[in-house]
Amino acid sequence: MKKLFLISTLLLVLLMGWAQGFKNPVLPGFHADPSVCRAGDDFYLVNSTFQYFPGVPVFHSKDLIHWEQVGACLTRESQIRIEGMDEQTGIYAPTIRYHEGRFYMVTTVFPSRRHFYVYTDNSKGEWSDPIYIDFAIGSCDPTLFFDDGKCYFLWKEGEIKICEIDVKTGRQLGEIHLLGVGLGGRYPEGPHIYKKDGYYYLLLAEGGTEHGHHVNIFRSKNLFGPYEPNSSNPILSHFSMKMQNSPIQGLGHADLVQANDGSWWMICLGYRTHGYLQHVMGRETFLAPVTWETGGWPVVNGDGTLQLDMKCQTLPQVSMPVEPSRDDFESDKLSLYWSHLNMPQRENYSLDVRKGWLRLKTSTVTLDEVGNPTFIGHRQSEANFSATTKVDVSGMKDGAVAGITAYAAHHNHYDVQVAMHGGRRYLQAKIRIGEMEHIEKEIPLNEHIVYLRITADRQFYHLYYSVDNKEFTPLARMGYRYLSTETIGGFTGVHLGIFAHTLSKTVSHADFDWTEFKFVNE
Repeated sequence: MKKLFLISTLLLVLLMGWAQGFKNPVLPGFHADPSVCRAGDDFYLVNSTFQYFPGVPVFHSKDLIHWEQVGACLTRESQIRIEGMDEQTGIYAPTIRYHEGRFYMVTTVFPSRRHFYVYTDNSKGEWSDPIYIDFAIGSCDPTLFFDDGKCYFLWKEGEIKICEIDVKTGRQLGEIHLLGVGLGGRYPEGPHIYKKDGYYYLLLAEGGTEHGHHVNIFRSKNLFGPYEPNSSNPILSHFSMKMQNSPIQGLGHADLVQANDGSWWMICLGYRTHGYLQHVMGRETFLAPVTWETGGWPVVNGDGTLQLDMKCQTLPQVSMPVEPSRDDFESDKLSLYWSHLNMPQRENYSLDVRKGWLRLKTSTVTLDEVGNPTFIGHRQSEANFSATTKVDVSGMKDGAVAGITAYAAHHNHYDVQVAMHGGRRYLQAKIRIGEMEHIEKEIPLNEHIVYLRITADRQFYHLYYSVDNKEFTPLARMGYRYLSTETIGGFTGVHLGIFAHTLSKTVSHADFDWTEFKFVNE
């Protein structure tokens, strides 16, 4: 009886693991242009990073639902230098592929539009220096496709193009073949090829990465075409009357992956809107089940739409370590979730000089400029959140400014900051919207330890300060829409960050004891 009970319990657990649904997005916040591959029983995913560094985070999962960041592809100056980049430039649309024990990540850097790829045999380790593609400059959205012992380079340059390359050198081996332009939607992009049941399937996003984004698929018996379209295109879209009121919009730029059990899944980008059909968190990573019968076409989630609360059979779910909500800066290096703007001046960041604190030296580059200010940011992953930091400003000199920010771009951010001028400290609530820069409130500060906080709801960002971490005094509030992609353009989402800069030539510093993020998933 005991043995029968154990067997029954095990079967129940397995059935529950297979039957559970999941919440979308599976990677909330700015995780754009996802690409996914499988290595044995493990899945790996990468995203675009644009002007942020390190470039192209690497995530690991056992079930495509729970993800843990295990590294980044671009961590060294020998691999990439992103200088003078803003929210429309930098590292675009990576693809990750696994072949014969090796991972490859191929991407494009703007505005040079130069393609390159890096590789590694250890997904959690360092990646190689770049191998450049020199025959295809002036294009974007590259991918690699391995077939019958050959490697092909696939990219967008007006039309979708493909040619064989030497994967060791990036050298062109064959002629360039044209695969078409899709079905006429604007900005055909994000091409990927899969081989199944004697067909080559070409997946393509069209419509631009806004509300009209969608995914089409084509197939051919020959790798170089001609490719015929699926009569049921688009296979993924929320640009319809049926989905016009869905909070999920802009679905596209997808990638397909097959699990060990034979099931197929689609990873794609989308964004969550709230009010005015605007979004502030950037394009996020979503997941959907795919039915793909032998010799047929893939069907995404039954009807080509997604939900926030997905009710479907999943792979056996395996939890991953949860990102801590608080960073006490007690490690000898920054947590993986922190990002810099452009290439950081490494001497401006120290976890050693004052143990348990992060010292930020002031940079002459401010948040209002395109460049590399002294800044680390964490992606905003929910509309409702609270971000708080404790800072010691006793090391600041005249001209110095340090604080916490909700940063969408150099021309759009909300800051709670301490500023030194005239030999005195002042608390300030700063609003930067386009060409307008406004200090909403300025209060003399006698203490050198202060707590700064930004919260948000679905209408406003709220700026606060406290001297005891108990009672927080409001300084300002400003509408979320002025940090939205629809208002300011670009391809990134809001980062919640801490910073230090100076308006003089005198270098000083601010010490941050901890930061804490509380995101509310409604």
